[in-house]
Amino acid sequence: MGQVVGLVLGVLAVGEAIARVLSVDVTVEFGLTLCLLALAGTLPLGMLRPLAASIVLASAGFLSVALLHVLIVGVGVALVVGLVRVASPWAQLLAAPFVVLALARPDVMTVLLAAATPAAVWAGVALGARKEALLHRAARQAVANTLVEHTARGERARIARELHDVVAHHISMIAVQAETARLTTPDLTTLGAQRFSEIGDRARSGLTEMRRLLGVLKEGTAELKPQPRLNQLVDLLDDARQSANARLIVSGAPVPLDPGVELAAYRIVQEALTNARRHAPGAAVDVELRYGKELRVRIRDNGPGTTNPAGHGLTGMRERAAAVGGTLRAGPLDAVGGFLVEAVLPVEEP
Repeated sequence: MGQVVGLVLGVLAVGEAIARVLSVDVTVEFGLTLCLLALAGTLPLGMLRPLAASIVLASAGFLSVALLHVLIVGVGVALVVGLVRVASPWAQLLAAPFVVLALARPDVMTVLLAAATPAAVWAGVALGARKEALLHRAARQAVANTLVEHTARGERARIARELHDVVAHHISMIAVQAETARLTTPDLTTLGAQRFSEIGDRARSGLTEMRRLLGVLKEGTAELKPQPRLNQLVDLLDDARQSANARLIVSGAPVPLDPGVELAAYRIVQEALTNARRHAPGAAVDVELRYGKELRVRIRDNGPGTTNPAGHGLTGMRERAAAVGGTLRAGPLDAVGGFLVEAVLPVEEP
């Protein structure tokens, strides 16, 4: 950008110098000197570093005014821009000769330069200070965000430890003691044995939910762990095939997706496979990704078509779909049997 500006100002400055030479009766040496000073007072703006460029520009401008009594407009503009770019109070040394010249030979041209050059220096200092302040503020905000994130991770880790070491331990003890009491209590009635069995089942269900919650908390505290993507569904289905017949069906032309959409799709498939394994053990499961104007994710099993309506699995899947601007429906397939989860997720336009 600086090179383009310097080149444009150089062309304009040389054109103005030629026009001035042709409009008055001057010597050839005067014309050549004016053209050379016009080039020296503009082209360095895009060719040298800010400080070096400002030194050359100030020298060319000073010589043009002091010796030839001419100020090319392009040279004046380049000088002001160069002093602003330096952004240092030391650039006042470059403005000082113009102030001395205005005091020694006051006229419109010298007074204008004596006022414009110090103003350009301090404008550059102000812009540099503002830029530095913005950088410092961004750095402080980044540090604050990091501290908040680390605090949140520490709190999640503490909650996870409490749940694992205290709550989960007590729940597991309830399950063990209920089962032991059912088997060792003499003269236990059938109703009493059933109640002990229900207590053990409830405790084991609580432990299952607790483990899932611990997984969520640990996932939130994992350091720099990449989030799963749709290309990892093959591994997910390989794990599912250990307990059920699962297959992956992809239709349409795959397109790049927003990472949030990919994560939502992966988690929906993961949760649906977990539900199928829990409520329809041994059932065949089809996972279908259908690409188009939107991404359709369908998970269907041929089990009895039941699920736990009070559980958090379906609610969590709906929330994940809604969070990325999609929708999700789930329910039994009365006509053919089985259970279907279908999510419709947005696909960004290329």
